[in-house]
Parts: sequence; C-alpha cells; structure tokens
Amino acid sequence: MATAIQKITLSSARDIPFNKLVLSQANVRRIKAGVSIDEMAESIARRGLIQSLHVRPALDADGHETGMFEVPAGGRRYRALEVLVKQKRLARTAPVPCVVGDANSDILIDEVSLVENMERAPLHPLDQFRAFQAMRDKGMTEEAIAAAFFVGVTIVKQRLRLAAVAPALLEIYAEDGMTLEQLMAFTVSPDHDRQQQVWDAIKEGWQKEPYHIRRMLTETTVRASDRRAIFVGVEAYEAAGGLMLRDLFQSDDGGWLQDPALLDRLVAEKLKLAADEIASEGWKWVDAALSFPYGHEQGLRELVGTAVDLTDEERATRDALRDEYDRLEAEYSETDELPDAIDVRLGEIEQALEAFEQRPTVYDPADIAIAGVFVSLDSDGSLSVDRGYVRPEDERPVDAEGDDTPEFDGGDGPAATPAVQRAVITIGGQPAEPEDEEEDGAKPLPERLVIELTAHRTLALRNTVAEHPDVAMTLLLHKLASDTFRRTAPTGCLEASVRHIFFSAQSEELKDSPAAHEIADRHARWGDHVPADDQALWDWLTQLDPGTRLDLLAHCVSFGVNALFERPNPCGSGVSQHCLDVRLAQADRLARETGLDMVTAGWRATVGNYLGRVTKPRILEAVREGAGERAAQLIDHLKKGDMAKEAERLLADTCWLPEPLRLTSLDGDQPIPDDQTDAGEDTDLPDFLTDEGEDEDAVDDEDGIQHAVAAE
Repeated sequence: MATAIQKITLSSARDIPFNKLVLSQANVRRIKAGVSIDEMAESIARRGLIQSLHVRPALDADGHETGMFEVPAGGRRYRALEVLVKQKRLARTAPVPCVVGDANSDILIDEVSLVENMERAPLHPLDQFRAFQAMRDKGMTEEAIAAAFFVGVTIVKQRLRLAAVAPALLEIYAEDGMTLEQLMAFTVSPDHDRQQQVWDAIKEGWQKEPYHIRRMLTETTVRASDRRAIFVGVEAYEAAGGLMLRDLFQSDDGGWLQDPALLDRLVAEKLKLAADEIASEGWKWVDAALSFPYGHEQGLRELVGTAVDLTDEERATRDALRDEYDRLEAEYSETDELPDAIDVRLGEIEQALEAFEQRPTVYDPADIAIAGVFVSLDSDGSLSVDRGYVRPEDERPVDAEGDDTPEFDGGDGPAATPAVQRAVITIGGQPAEPEDEEEDGAKPLPERLVIELTAHRTLALRNTVAEHPDVAMTLLLHKLASDTFRRTAPTGCLEASVRHIFFSAQSEELKDSPAAHEIADRHARWGDHVPADDQALWDWLTQLDPGTRLDLLAHCVSFGVNALFERPNPCGSGVSQHCLDVRLAQADRLARETGLDMVTAGWRATVGNYLGRVTKPRILEAVREGAGERAAQLIDHLKKGDMAKEAERLLADTCWLPEPLRLTSLDGDQPIPDDQTDAGEDTDLPDFLTDEGEDEDAVDDEDGIQHAVAAE
C-alpha cells in the first residue's frame, strides 16, 4: 500500500506595526557587509520593502505570547526601517510585511537566521550589466541609474560598456570562458567584428593577457599622446569627424585616435598652413616635414641674424619681473614647501622671463630672398621653425656687383626650387616596428637596430677623432698611403674625399646626443672664421699655426669616419663582406686609439633604443651581464614591457653596452668591463615586481565589478 506524502505548511504572512517588532539577539549577522544601512533605507524609501521580514512571536517566561515579534532574519532591513522612522519618513505604527513563524517550532531561531543569509545566491556580474543596459534602454539616464543604486556615474558607464561587448563574447564570459579583466580589455573597441576576430586569434594560444588584447584592438590607431595628435588637437580631430577609443577601466593617456589617415591629413594641412605663413616672410623655400634626420642641414650655410632689441617698456617689465622673483624667493627661502599660489606665480614669472630671452631674429631681406626654412614637429607636438639656411646652388655669384659672397662648392643639402614655392609637406615619420614577442632563444639583433647602434658609434668616433688631431693625422696618412701604394686597398672606415656620410637609419635620440651637440657647436665655431672665398681660404690656411691647422684637419677628417654596419652584397653593388670586415676592424682600432667609451659618450640602454627592440632572452642577457644574475632572476617572470622598463632602471648606473658598441679586443673577443659583471648582485626591485602569488587577473573590489549591488 502506497504511503501518502505529507504536505508541508508555509508560515502565514501578515502586516505587523513597526513598533511591535524587535531585533532578535539570535540574528547571526554581526559584521557589516555590502550595502550600508543608510543606502538600504534610501532604497526602501524609493522602491518600498521588496523582501518581507521573517519574525516569530516573542514569549514571556511562562511561554505566552507578549504581542511583540522578534526579527531573526532581515535585521539589516529592520535597521533601515528604523532609520526611516527616526527621520520621521515612516510612522512608528506603519505596517511592515512579515512572514510569521511558529514560536514553538523545533527549528531553532538561530538556524533560520543563518540559512537566510547562507542560501542567498549573489547576482552574476553579467546579469547586473544587462540590467543596467535594460534600464538605460527604457529611458533612464546614466546619472539616474547611478543615483538609484548609490554608485558613481563612472561605475555605471563601465557596466554599460561591458554590456555592449559582442554578445558572443558575453556568453563566453557567462560560461567562465574568459576572465572579467579580459572582458574589460575588449571594451576598448566598439567594433564587435574586430572583438570577435581578436578573440578567435588568441583563444587557442597562451597569450591572452588583457594588455595584449588592448594592443591588438588598438594596433591601427594613434595614441592621443602622439606628437601628431598633440599638434592637431583631439578637439580638431573630433570636429573633423574622427572617432576616439577610450578605456574606462585604466589610464589611457587620453585614448586612441581611430582614424590615422584623417590625422595625417590634418597634420599635413596644419603644417602647410604654418609653412605658407612662414613663406610669406619672403623666404625662397620652406621645407616642412614631421621630422628631419641628423645632418639634414649639412652643406647649407646658416645665416646669422640679429635679435630684436627690447623696447623701453619691455625692459621695464622684465626688470620688474626679476625684482618680484627675487623678492618672493627671498621671502619664502626658509619655508619647507611653497604655498600653491606662490609656486604658480613663480612659474608664471619664469615663463615670462624666458619669453623675453627668446627674442625673434631679424635677417637681411637680401639674405631671406636666397635662403629657406625647415619646419617640423618637436617631440612634445609643438611647431619647430629653423630659419635661415642657404643652399649651395642659391649662393650669389662671386662676380656679382657689390656682392663678395662666393658660390659654395657642392654639398649634400636638399634640392632647391627655382623660385619661392609653397611649402611641400611630407609626412616622413618612421612606422612603428611591431614589438617582438617572446621567442625561445636569443635571436640575432635586428639589422636596423645594428645600423642604428653603429650610427651612434660612428658619430661618437667622429667626435673623438676631432678631439685627437694626432690620431686624425695618422688616420689620414694611413688612408692616403694605402690608396697610393696598394692597388686593391679597400675603402675602410675613412672616406678621405672628405665626403660626409649620412645615416640610412637612426634613432630619434641621435640628434640630441652629446656627440651631436659637440660636433654642431664645433662646426659653428669654425664656420665663424673660415673664409668663403677660395683664395681667401687658401691665404687664411697658410697663416694658421700648426696646432690650429691640426685642429681644423681633425675636424674635417672626422666627417669622413664611417663605422656603420651594412648588409654585405656579394653581387657587387654596396659593400662586400671583406670591405665591411675591414671597416669595422679599423673602427675598433680607431676607438682604441682615441680612447672612445660609449658610456662616457652618453649612451645608455633604454626601452626605446635597445631593450624594447629585442627579445626577452636578450633583455635578461643584458641584465645578467650588467647587473648580475640575481637581478636577472628577479625580472625573468615579468611581461616583456615591464621587463624592458625594469631592465632600463637596473642598467642605468652600469657600464653595460650591447655588442655593436663594445670595444673589440685585439684577439677578436668582446670583453665586458669588470665593473659590469657584479654591478647589480644586490639590486632590489620594487615590491610589486617581487610579489609571487599575486593574481594578475584579480579585479579591485572597490570597483564593485565582481560583486553585484546586493539588496541587503
């Protein structure tokens, strides 16, 4: 015979006046968590009491009901109602929906309180994202949603951005197929097709880090911190119809410009406007470009202008500013920290005084008619205008009436135009080379990097040769004797024409290196004395004392030094392997004779000039050689970007050099100085780089992204 299933009976629900309720001492919640009581009170005032309280009749000592009711489950809701009563926004006798349990039940009141809190299932973050999206679709603004849930507007925008990711990726996230940080990374681009392409490309691979996803989604964009973007301005770019990508979850330096072609067009247009304005001053030519390589003005005569004098009013203003600056400095010299207003004022005075120092230069109109201007962009996005350069073919003939300026002989300057021309703007920046990914071993250095490094060395060699006239004389005589007595003498590292050697590849920092500045200053000093007329130059040279002649010889010979690495071409054009070996061997000998040290010459390994351009094994090898094995072990777990940055710091105070910059010993080895081998054995890293159990995919709870806003 079948046994009848006993039916359960649910507790009844009824409205009980608030003043008949008391918080049970058996309530298990003791520690505050989640939404605050004040926020819950505001939520109840806005939406009403969504969830009833669970109560039991209170009994006296004899087991009789007292008319009061204990609240074992729903204590936070009770306290929120209590706050509303104290604020007189709720009557003390207001009925409260309650589920009334049996006072004589076998189930302990403590069990009811505990299970009420334990069985609550938290809302999945994706459900919250979609709920926010649904509320906005129904007309609620982001500000209204933020106010309704007592969060910042930024938090709401982040949730809405997450809900806007490609639906297929949201489903993968819902099934725990990707982490929340990975989902955040996909919000950088609103293009669902591109998001899906990136996920398809990485889902089966090992490299799924959020930074890698962001990089792939923005690889065809331009950062707002790029000099082109700064020069044009993000506002002008957006006004022209350009779209921006923004990252709501981490600092993005202003975002990314999504249309590089539009940006380049705006840069070209603005450069052309600037060039046209400068051309209206009467210059014969204006050459405009994003940047010019080192030595672009070689072979051109630089005009010497006259700085505009200050007016009496400007001079008085300058003196008053100096007096004010001295007074403020003296007044606050004893203070540990300047007040903000005084600090700002001192900065304003410094800028004003600097403006007085940067006076415009005036040139002779006759010189302007044959000279030109270089217009480019500085690294900070500001316009760089370099006026007053005369091309050799534009020099006035020596026999022109009333003009004794000779015609220059040759030169490697840019080609001139026959008349005043509108600025020709060419956007010539070098494309960013893709970042090397992790490889299994230390591959050979990239050819372009070797060329750039040897360009640094060549420039430094030129500088040291110019400082050692005796070596320059030996170098020149060696070259001349080789050409005279050896029928098949290779070219070697000295172009004894002397022909200036330009660099086919160079890093941006080369033109700002100490050697570049010293060479430019030395050339300018000689240029002030060397006569332009051929006969006058001959007469002047014959009158120089031997020491001065040697100094000038060393300076001229230095421009022919060529220690560049080139790819050998066995087919005849270019340089052969034999000639390249001879060139580099002679360059090493020249470096030894002049005592060249690339560290002393100012070269330091940075992310831009080496560490960010090579593989991780190469970075570790550099740190191991320069800072020691322990330093290498401390960074070997880092991602490549962080590894390169930390390696730059570790190598900053060492004498480490990459192979192309080291001085080769006579037996062909490339020794590392003793002070590089153990320089960093005790080097410490920041704490965040040595935390070994930190989960990179963890999300800050302050964002509240991992935890939905609970009802209580």
